[in-house]
Parts: sequence; structure tokens; C-alpha cells
Amino acid sequence: MPTVVFASPKGGVGKSTSAILLATELAARGVAVTTIDADPNKPLSRWAKLPGKPPALTVIADVTEETIIDEIEKAAATSVFVIVDLEGTASLTVGYAMSRADLVIIPTQGSQLDAAEAVKAIRLVRIQEKAFKRAIPFAVLFTRTSAAIRPRSLTSIEAEFAENKVRMLGTQIHERDAFRAIFSFGGTLQGLDTTQVTNIPAAVRNARDFAAEIVSILKDGVAAPVAAVAVA
Repeated sequence: MPTVVFASPKGGVGKSTSAILLATELAARGVAVTTIDADPNKPLSRWAKLPGKPPALTVIADVTEETIIDEIEKAAATSVFVIVDLEGTASLTVGYAMSRADLVIIPTQGSQLDAAEAVKAIRLVRIQEKAFKRAIPFAVLFTRTSAAIRPRSLTSIEAEFAENKVRMLGTQIHERDAFRAIFSFGGTLQGLDTTQVTNIPAAVRNARDFAAEIVSILKDGVAAPVAAVAVA
């Protein structure tokens, strides 16, 4: 079953947020999803202890560089999707997880500093490809962007990535209060209280578009179970 790995050597770029958005959108459709929380700060594990976790979603914590491959392979045997949230460093754990990925998502904000860190993650993917003698698909995901404004810095970075034939997701994760709120209140975007959190419908649309794009990418390269998943 497909494994999606979220990786960046820089912390604070939205790895955990993007991972939980994908996991909850998929699990809300009743497919079995296992999320492996390999971030030492354990954001997904803390979220899972709050109310509202979809029944189809399992969160695995306490993984190490010695166990990460076994945990991914065990989860892949029982779940339709495996989603791995990694620490914000370049480590053996990150490399091992990448080696088992059907898709590596590299979140980055729209700054030159973050883009440089995204390039480091791409290089690490290439190293794992050589080490394990297999192609590892990857894509850059822009996070915390504005739904209304496209700054020149972001446009410049996109052009540079395109020139170097770096795949970028068409969907960007916008800056939304709702995305932060699920880590405070638990559950899914759809379960948030509209009296406490603003503009939930826009956040839901953004998350669904993101999940739909990931599923579409996986359908192109992964077999049957993914083809049956509809995200719209």
C-alpha cells in the first residue's frame, strides 16, 4: 500500500499540519490510514489524544531509526495509506523512511531560505535513490501561502524550481486559522466549532484539493486500492 513521507531538514514549514490534513481527509472516507509520528516533538501523537480522531486513522509513535522501516512495512500490510511525519533534520531515520516512500512531500514556505532547505531534502532523496537502487517520486508543497496574494519571492522560487524540473504540487496549503485549530481542539476540520474558528469551509476546500492531488499522483504509480479512493 502506498507510503507518503513528509520531509524537510527545516522545522516549522508545515510538515505535521500537511500530514494530518492528508490523513484526516483520507480517513474521513473510511479507508484505513496509519500515520507514523517520527517527529521527536510528537505533534500527531498529541493530536490523537484529543477527541474526534476518525476511527479509520491509527497513529503510531515511539519509532526510532532501528524500527522505522519495520513500522512502515507493518503498517503498509494493514492500511490503504501510510503517512510518515518526520523530524526536521537530515537523519538516518529520515533517510530510511524515504527509502520506503512511494511519494515524498517536501513542504516549504515561499522564502529563499526555506527553498534552500527544500533543495537539501531533494538531495537527500537522490542519495536514497542511489543507496537503495530505486526511483523515489517527490514533490515540493508550498505551505502557509496566501489565498489572495502571490508575492514576487514565491513566484521567483516557483520559476527556479520549474527551470530545474522540480515537481511542485499545484495545490498550496494556505495560512488558515482552522489548520492550527485542529491541533488545539482535535478531530477534523469538519468537526471544528464555527463560533471558535474562522473560515472553516475555505480550509476544508483547501485540504480536500490537497488530498485529491496526492491521490491522483499515487493513482498514476500505485495499484488497485488507491484507484478506488475518491477525494473531491
